[in-house]
Amino acid sequence: MPQRLLDEIERQSRRRGPIAEINRRVGAAAVRMGLPRPSYQQVRVLVHLARRLRRSKPPGIATAHLEFVYHQAPPERVLRALLAPPAERLRDRAPPVK
Repeated sequence: MPQRLLDEIERQSRRRGPIAEINRRVGAAAVRMGLPRPSYQQVRVLVHLARRLRRSKPPGIATAHLEFVYHQAPPERVLRALLAPPAERLRDRAPPVK
């Protein structure tokens, strides 16, 4: 699946709501990009994966800094947030499409 479409699925997965609606939006975006529409099953699997990746990512630098400022976390937390590798994206983990 093209990375542009994976990025669109990732962006749409941030919305709360039914996957059917996300599938319609992704399908419309695919048509605008000149790509074939992905199946509902593909979109459903990728939306679940994108949401799982987003839930598992560590807090950002701003969150870590605020927690430190308000004495809710040690200063090492800010350093870990600064040195952490970039969060994994859907395009990095998407299963190959058959």
